[in-house]
Amino acid sequence: MVSKLSQLRQKAGSSLQDNQPQPTSDLHQRFTNYLRTECHLATNTVTAYGRDLDRFQLWLGNRLVSRLSLSDLSQFVIWLKTEDLAPASISRTIVAIRMFFKYLQLEGIVQDNPSELLETQKLWQRIPKAITPSAIDALLLAPRRYDPFWQRDRCVLELLYATGCRVSEVSHLLLSNVHLKEGHCLVEGKGSKQRMVPIGKQAIEAVQLYLSVQRHELIGERDPERTPWLILSRTGRRLRREAIWELVKRYAIRVDIDPAISPHTLRHSFATHMLCGGADLRQIQELLGHASIQTTQIYTQVESSRLRRIHRQYHPRA
Repeated sequence: MVSKLSQLRQKAGSSLQDNQPQPTSDLHQRFTNYLRTECHLATNTVTAYGRDLDRFQLWLGNRLVSRLSLSDLSQFVIWLKTEDLAPASISRTIVAIRMFFKYLQLEGIVQDNPSELLETQKLWQRIPKAITPSAIDALLLAPRRYDPFWQRDRCVLELLYATGCRVSEVSHLLLSNVHLKEGHCLVEGKGSKQRMVPIGKQAIEAVQLYLSVQRHELIGERDPERTPWLILSRTGRRLRREAIWELVKRYAIRVDIDPAISPHTLRHSFATHMLCGGADLRQIQELLGHASIQTTQIYTQVESSRLRRIHRQYHPRA
C-alpha cells in the first residue's frame, strides 16, 4: 500500500515537473488560513507568523520557493541578522519557515523540505533583561493622582509584575476570572491553555482601588455585560496590548528607567526575582505558563550572570 507521504511526494514531483509555480503571496495567504482553520492557532500567533513570512517574501523576491536549497535558506537567516532583529524574533521566523515548508510539502508544492535542517538561534539567544526590585517599586508608584487613569494604570503595572503574565494575558483578563478574596486569577495563555496565577497583597489592593471607582467611570452608560474585561480603555473597551506597552514605557521614562523597557521586562523581572528568592524552576515554569522547562531555564543564566558579577566585585582573587 502506497503511503500518504509517498503519494504527496509523487504529487510534488509531478507538480514540479509541470513547472507551474504558484505566486508566493498566494501560498502565504493559503498557509495563514491553514494555521487559522486547521491548526487553530491563536490570532496573535497567526499574525506573527504572517509578519515572518512577509520578511521571507521580501527577501525571496522573484525566486521560486520550490527551487530553494538549504544554502539559500541559510542565507535568509544571515539576512535576518543584518536586519537587527532580536534573536527571539529570528528563532520564531525560522519556526514559521519550517511550518511553511511542511505545509508546502503536505500540499505537494515542494518535494523536499530543506528547512528541516535549519538551526534555531537558541545558542546565541540573549539573556532577557530584568530590572531591580527598587526600580520595580519606583515604576509601580509612577502613576500619580494627576494622571487621568492613574488607578487603572497602577492596576496594570501591579498585575504585570505580581503575576508574571504576558501582556496579551493581562489585556484579555476577564473580570469574572479575577478572584481577589481567594488571591488568584485565571488567565488564558498560549494555545488557549488556562492556568491559575496568584496575586499578591499589593496587587490586590491596586485592583480593588481600580474596581471601586475608575472602572465604573470607564464603563459609563454601557452595558456591563458587554464589557467583560478587567482592564478597560477610555472608550470602555478592552485595553489593547499596544496601549499597555505605551503606558509601561511612559511611566518608565518618568522614573528614569531605561525606555527600552516593555511589559515583557516585568515578566522577566518577576521570574528572575522569584528565582533569586529561592523558587524552584518548575514552579516558575508553571506560573509563567511555559510549555517547556527549557524556556524557563534561561532564567538560571540570568541568576548565574548576577552571581558572577557579585563574585568579580567582592572576591579578592576574582
